[in-house]
Amino acid sequence: MTDFIDIGHITDIPVQGARLVRTQRGDIAVFRTASGNFYAVDEYLEDKAGPLSNGIQHGEMVTDPMRNWVFDLATGEAQGADEGRVATYDLKIAEGRILLATAAIANQVAAE
Repeated sequence: MTDFIDIGHITDIPVQGARLVRTQRGDIAVFRTASGNFYAVDEYLEDKAGPLSNGIQHGEMVTDPMRNWVFDLATGEAQGADEGRVATYDLKIAEGRILLATAAIANQVAAE
C-alpha cells in the first residue's frame, strides 16, 4: 500500500502552472495541465534538462526552458530526437488536496 503526503490544495497550482517541491532526494516539479490533470516529475534530468517547473506546458507535455527538450508529463519520456527520461511520481487528489506518494520524497538507498 502506498502512503501519501499532503503537499497543498489544488488551487495552489494555477491551470497550466507548476510548483516546486523540495525533498530529501531532490526537487520535484508538480504540474496542473489545462485539462485539469496533475503530474509530478523530477525537476531536472541531470546534465541535460531543467528546471522543468519553469518550462512551457502544451497538452500533457512540458518544454524544458534551457534546452527546449520536450517531456511527456505522464511517462517522463523525452519526445522527438531528445533522449532521456525524468522520473515520475504517483499523485492523487482527495477532497481538493494534492497528495504525493511518500516514496517520492524519501532518500533512496541502493541495495548492498
